[in-house]
Order: sequence, then C-alpha cells, then structure tokens
Amino acid sequence: MRTGTKGVPRLDREAQIVAVACRRFGEQGYAGTSVADVALAAGISKPLIYQYFGSKDGLYVVALREAAAVLVAEIERTAALGAVGIERAVLTLDGMFRVLEPQPWLWRLVFDPSAPRTGEVAEVLAEHEERLVVLGTDGVRDLLELVGNDDPDDLSALRAVWENAFRTLVGWWLDHPGTTPEEMTARCERLLATLFGGS
Repeated sequence: MRTGTKGVPRLDREAQIVAVACRRFGEQGYAGTSVADVALAAGISKPLIYQYFGSKDGLYVVALREAAAVLVAEIERTAALGAVGIERAVLTLDGMFRVLEPQPWLWRLVFDPSAPRTGEVAEVLAEHEERLVVLGTDGVRDLLELVGNDDPDDLSALRAVWENAFRTLVGWWLDHPGTTPEEMTARCERLLATLFGGS
C-alpha cells in the first residue's frame, strides 16, 4: 500500500484531506476557500494536495461527491421506509436534520452558490440534482395519488413547491443553530399540516 506523509497510508491521508475540505468548502464556500486554507487545516503541505487531487477544482469535486453521497443516501433511506404523504415528507426532513446535525457544512457545500457551474463540478452537481428530482417526484406522486390526482402538470408544479420548501426549511434550520432536530421536525409537522391540510 502506498503511503503519504509521515507513514500515513495514502488512502487514509486522502480521506483526512477530503474531510477537512468538506468542512472548509462548506463553511467558507468555494470562492472563499483556497488550497492553502485546506492544507493548513489538514496540517499538510499545498503540494501534497496538488499531488493527490491535481487542483482546487479536483479537490472540490471529491469533497462535493462525498457530501452529496451523504445527503442522497439519507433521502434514499427514508424513502425506503414506505411512508407516504405528509408522513414521508416529515420523515425525510427529520432524517436530514439528524444527519446534518454533526456536520451542517455538508448542506452548504452541496448548495454553494459560489461553486463553478462548468466542467466536472457542474457534472457532479447535475448528477446529484437528478437523483434528488427522482426521489422528490416519487414522494410528490404518492401525495397526489392519495387525493386521486394524476395530472402530470400538477405533479411537476408540486414537485417544484416541495423542492423549494425542503431546501428552505433545511436552510432556515441551519440559520438557527439553537434549534434541535426534534424541535425542527415538530415545526415541520405543524407547517406541512397547515399547508396540505394534514393529508
């Protein structure tokens, strides 16, 4: 096995760098983070990052894939529970709050407005977005089926509403760090019941 600096296996060293990069990019944004920032936080040299990842964008792509995988895996987990309607929506939000509580920077990393919208970064973002759209559409379709609605335009419109509501609620929670996942889940239950009449 190849080793990195000070005898640390390369795979372990890469994982350490990516973990630090996820936090730095998530907390400071792509535009506000330099390779030097990540190197300093990881206790390594800038040349080692370039050796492993090629560039800032190369490092960002790996960090983005890592963060997106965590978010998508959590949404897939809650989707597999088989709940429908408001129950599924609340479970999805609750799961996201809980997975983000110890690592809130992952959300900011995935939804960073300063990230490049070209090249490999854009491709990774598109892959992530496509998976979330599929999962969101499935949940919204189930909700509409509960009330006998199979209109494709209604499905498209409500999916857009849900996507924006989901991102807004998670963003609001992240902006209010004193709110626990349990408290935020209870708030979401109240708000969704108000919006959708407890369906």
